[in-house]
Amino acid sequence: MDAGIFCETRPGLQQKMDLLWLIAYVFLAGIAIVQSLLVAINVYEHRRRALIRLKKLSYYAPTGRVHVFSPCKGHDTNLEENLWALLTQDYPDYEVTFIVEDASDPACQVIRRAMAACPQTPARLLVAGQAEDCGQKVHNLRMATADLKPEIRHLAFFDSDSRPKPYWVRAAIYKHYLPQIGATTGYRWLIPQKPTVPNHLVCAINCNVMAVLGRDSHHIVWGGSWAIRRETFEQLNIHQAWDGMLSDDLVASNCLRRSGLKVRFDPACVLTSPVDFDWSGMFDFVRRQYCITRHYAFRWWLLALAAATVGNLAWLSSLGLLACTIFGERPSAWLPTVVLGVLYSLGFYRGWAMQSLAAVYSPENLPELRGVRRWHIWASPAVALVQWLGLIASAFGNRVRWRAIDYRLGTDGRVLFKRILVP
Repeated sequence: MDAGIFCETRPGLQQKMDLLWLIAYVFLAGIAIVQSLLVAINVYEHRRRALIRLKKLSYYAPTGRVHVFSPCKGHDTNLEENLWALLTQDYPDYEVTFIVEDASDPACQVIRRAMAACPQTPARLLVAGQAEDCGQKVHNLRMATADLKPEIRHLAFFDSDSRPKPYWVRAAIYKHYLPQIGATTGYRWLIPQKPTVPNHLVCAINCNVMAVLGRDSHHIVWGGSWAIRRETFEQLNIHQAWDGMLSDDLVASNCLRRSGLKVRFDPACVLTSPVDFDWSGMFDFVRRQYCITRHYAFRWWLLALAAATVGNLAWLSSLGLLACTIFGERPSAWLPTVVLGVLYSLGFYRGWAMQSLAAVYSPENLPELRGVRRWHIWASPAVALVQWLGLIASAFGNRVRWRAIDYRLGTDGRVLFKRILVP
């Protein structure tokens, strides 16, 4: 192999070092290209399955009574519309429990209005009280699921800052007739409330994460949109597993993984969720997501960090090598140029394929998603770089801020300390 790509021919040790650096670069670039190709294949499968599944909604038949649990806090954007959408599902046999920390929470008034507007759906408001040694959301869910009615066959969980489609309940429990399916999950499709760069970046990063979800979710549950059979919930003792924890979904994910049951990702369970961040809030959000993952799903966090590191180092080293060959007046610039071209093309396809699903997941928000589309398709390396920085930041510290509460986590994910922040 020609070491002249790095420098002119030099005698002895320097020439050998140049050759070793070239071999290392080729190895790194090869891994990055293979990795990007695998992600592109997974994105193709995600897109293909989403288009197929959403054409088969008529097959999602009722299979028993469902109890939906929705923790609420504060006045989220479009909260009343979200709750109304939850209370008007096209499922004939379900009930809803809204859970708040305190009766003075401004969400209570909105919840009562929504319940009054939809009397056809049995619903109640539960005041859970303040959590002591776990996350507030986990505490709310433990209180709500402590005493289930005997006729309940399925449990579904919904985040109140999201908007469900009318068929969400049907889709969430449809595959539960299969004994190997332990749970069904969806994911969030973020909608920027303002056309700012931080909002566009975080929405594109969220699509990158969503892109790895194909037919299966790799045993990962997203807590804002998932459902489980009542018997599975009780057999795996998820209610007790939540005790002392911050994350509800990743704890449930670990229980399902250890049992050997599959978690099925269903595109029909994808929910739209509005976001509005400045730069600081955007980085804090990304870091928090990955920090929680590090504590509860370390292997997945490590895999994400390794993949992001390989991809970004391949980009940065290719740009540096290209600059050296151009400004050093050396002729061998073809290798980094080819690597950059291949990586950019695969990133371009990934962004295009995922953003083409905006018309499927959120057709009513296409105008707001134009900026996300531009960043995800044309500036995929910048999106990947910001995502990598968030992953690196999540490797340090054990404190996270969530819904105006500071938590400190132990190595096992248990909440060691919590402090309520003054608004």
